[in-house]
Amino acid sequence: MNSDVLKESDFEGINLVKRGKVRDIYEIGDQLLIVASDRMSAFDVVLADPIPDKGKILTSISLFWFKELEHMMENHLISSDPAEYPENCKKYTEELKGRSMLVKKARPLPVECIVRGYLSGSGWKDYLSNGSVCGISLPEGLKESQKLPEPIFTPSTKAEDGMHDENITFEEAVKLMGKETSEKVQQLSLRIYEFGRALAAEKGIIVADTKFEFGIKDDRLILIDEVLTPDSSRFWPMDSYSPGGPQKSFDKQFLRDYLLEIKGSKQPPPPKLPPEIIENTRAKYLEALERLTGHGL
Repeated sequence: MNSDVLKESDFEGINLVKRGKVRDIYEIGDQLLIVASDRMSAFDVVLADPIPDKGKILTSISLFWFKELEHMMENHLISSDPAEYPENCKKYTEELKGRSMLVKKARPLPVECIVRGYLSGSGWKDYLSNGSVCGISLPEGLKESQKLPEPIFTPSTKAEDGMHDENITFEEAVKLMGKETSEKVQQLSLRIYEFGRALAAEKGIIVADTKFEFGIKDDRLILIDEVLTPDSSRFWPMDSYSPGGPQKSFDKQFLRDYLLEIKGSKQPPPPKLPPEIIENTRAKYLEALERLTGHGL
């Protein structure tokens, strides 16, 4: 397997402002340099073993979607070509190639904007307990993984590292962001999801749900972070879709299922992953990239 691994970047002379679960973020004046590592998180815990090439796959998928969505709204991308980055990045060109983006600095909104088109994950658990998801009542008798009558906007809080995000109602989102901003990101999230879902369907992928991040730049809302990737979405192969239980997937659900099977703790320290689990996870991410974009790495 000819692959590349970056577990953690360390670029001397560039100001590291945050090391997230997957991305390392550097500040360069009024711009940010986002480096997608190969770290893998599950249940909000960063696993001990990286997934080779994962950062490159995620970056490539996000770049595909930023291009596809630019007619709908502005995003934060300036360039993904290290040759166009500031001078102090030049000596790190090899490490940055394929897994980095130079972006506009924006003020992130305090809420994750989740859209669900199918009933799965925490939404399914909520539905089983009270017939609703994030305060939105749903019809009785729905099955796990069933397509919803229409997509729903189900925001969540942004937890600190190591903590779990909490699903919230639209009314609670209004308290955090104000009515106008909440309504705007709700409409944008639903529109972008519908567009992305339709395009992915042409490639044989069901986007069951996804998470968007928005930021404010010069009083404008822009799309930031990653978009419609296997880390931020549930991707299911259309040809094996069958409501009534969990689905096969192109995302980290495969890994979550393995951790649940071995009763891996949802708290640190994470268990070590067998080589076949690492390789199968990489293969699923790579297949999502190849299906969506028509090319590999």
